[in-house]
Amino acid sequence: MGLQVFDFDGPHGYRLSGRIAEPEGAPRGWAVFAHCFTCGKDSLAASRVTRALAAHGVGVLRFDFAGLGASGGTFADSSFAADVEDLVAAGCAMAAAGREPALLIGHSLGGASALMAAGAMPSIRAVVTIGAPFDVAQVLRLFDAASLDAIEADGEAQVHLAGRPFVVRRTLIDGLRRHDPRTRIAELARPLLIMHAPGDDTVSIDNATRIFAAARHPKSFVSLDDADHLLTRQADADYVAALVTAWSSRYLPLAMTARD
Repeated sequence: MGLQVFDFDGPHGYRLSGRIAEPEGAPRGWAVFAHCFTCGKDSLAASRVTRALAAHGVGVLRFDFAGLGASGGTFADSSFAADVEDLVAAGCAMAAAGREPALLIGHSLGGASALMAAGAMPSIRAVVTIGAPFDVAQVLRLFDAASLDAIEADGEAQVHLAGRPFVVRRTLIDGLRRHDPRTRIAELARPLLIMHAPGDDTVSIDNATRIFAAARHPKSFVSLDDADHLLTRQADADYVAALVTAWSSRYLPLAMTARD
């Protein structure tokens, strides 16, 4: 299994930084992984899950959304809608490189982005969410009241998220508040696997219930037992990868060919 640099042009003129975890031998299929809010492609969940999937024969691109990690742009200019557009661009870049993705995986806010992006990615045959919010405005719980007040009053403010400083503008906050996923989830028209830990204290389990209720069949839900939101334990990341591999196997190109 190897890790290949895969940088590509984003939709807003920025170069986006990515890495592809390549399986040994012929891949069973290709996937794109969308990371959590402010995390980046090298987060524990992103790196561990993609490596484990590659070990099972699924090649996966993980990349930094604009304004994060090694990608161009600034976080201050980011928005939920822009992340969705970055994700669509990642799929197009993969397809242009002869690695057309069939599977879309999103962690936390990246899961919400995956649900929104899938409809604009014709090659995607199945979608997986891990600890994803139904109501993306839940992200605002990460902000203290004083920071939100400053953003409302001044249009932007520096806030600390996950121990790091970020400049956040009102456009990001307003976009999260306006977002309504119900219709897009109902119109997903792809098999959906929802994975969530009952004790997740960052994105509560009721979000998984609401996503499941909004989605049409085929849909599946798997409880991640006592995993934490960021999948910081290697065993939890391996478990997620094994389940995703088994569930998605019937939707990957080789499996689809065998069924035809």
